[in-house]
Amino acid sequence: MNQSSAGHLLRLIRTGRATTRGELQRVTGLSRSTVGGRLEQLFRAGWVKESAGDPVEAPTGGRPAVRLHFDTTHAVVLCADLETRHARAAVLDLGGTVLAEHSGALLISQGPEEVLQRLGQWFALLVEKAGVSVDAVCGIGLAVPGPVDAGLGQVVQPPMMPGWDRHPIAETMRAAFAAQVGEAGAAIPVLVENDANLMAYAEQRHGFPDCSAFLLVKVSTGIGAGVVVDGEMYRGFDGAAGDIGHIRLSDHPRALCRCGSYGCLAAVASGRAIAEQLTAAGIPTTSGSGVRDQLTIGQPDAVRLAREAGRLVGGVLATVVTLLNPGVLMVAGDLAGPSFLTGVRELLYQRAMPRTTAYLQVVTSRLGERAGLTGAAAMVVESLYAPDRADQRLNELD
Repeated sequence: MNQSSAGHLLRLIRTGRATTRGELQRVTGLSRSTVGGRLEQLFRAGWVKESAGDPVEAPTGGRPAVRLHFDTTHAVVLCADLETRHARAAVLDLGGTVLAEHSGALLISQGPEEVLQRLGQWFALLVEKAGVSVDAVCGIGLAVPGPVDAGLGQVVQPPMMPGWDRHPIAETMRAAFAAQVGEAGAAIPVLVENDANLMAYAEQRHGFPDCSAFLLVKVSTGIGAGVVVDGEMYRGFDGAAGDIGHIRLSDHPRALCRCGSYGCLAAVASGRAIAEQLTAAGIPTTSGSGVRDQLTIGQPDAVRLAREAGRLVGGVLATVVTLLNPGVLMVAGDLAGPSFLTGVRELLYQRAMPRTTAYLQVVTSRLGERAGLTGAAAMVVESLYAPDRADQRLNELD
């Protein structure tokens, strides 16, 4: 990477490391004219803007330095957070502000062609609702409930997404959007990532930016975890990191999981597992969101089962916390209420070494239902405006 490129300067501005011309010169060692030339590229693209500095910054009476800012309004991102039976889609600016949003029933089991075609329709309507042009869309981000090979942008052997294994999601999504808006949608970059990873990415950036090891556990219809280390998502070798729902429990050998194995944590402690137990007890419940509804009204069996599920998850997390030593453990998803959290804490603190939990914060989601969308938008922005990618795009604009 060219450390003197316009893309590199953009990163310094975006991260706040250098927000004036003088600071850019000092940090990079570049001459005033070179910095000016690089900034001119960013101004022409509409990516950076200037504003008057604060007079307090010039206490000696001199003119305050002009501040440089990343213009988060010059483009928009389309994002969708897919769950097993429901989806949420939105148009966001580059700072993560939601400009238009839609949610509704959408069965992931219907397969990628039908689901992504519906998303293409939603996105087209949202662009119109937000009052932006299709040309302003710089990327699409998708959060999915399955393991993702980020390099390929494909889900790999997803237990809860039948028919999606190795499907070319990016190509299908672009075609579906282009079918609604024309050729302008045919070249838009599409990025795909696991939903728990994106939720963790958003929550860490939003609420715990100084936490160098952050762990989020999503417990809804399924169970998954997202890990952020030093501000970056930790995906593992090929995207399978965090799939704790398929850790085997030796004392539940007959519990059949959707992955085909027996004894998985998800088979006994997920929203789906609790929904099945409630249904068997005469309380018809279909998914994690249904369990959430039962917990909201204080249904006694749901409360009891959620606490038991929390204890099972807490037992697994004792090992996970010992391995990762996170500063924050966030519990999110449909089951992330008092009953479940109480169960998690009981077993976590009972089984984990005191050294690993002495300073551990155990919290619930700060961003709520928008965490996946916020994380997807941040993923797209960080990818498209990374120094090397930004330089490539600037060259194409010139």
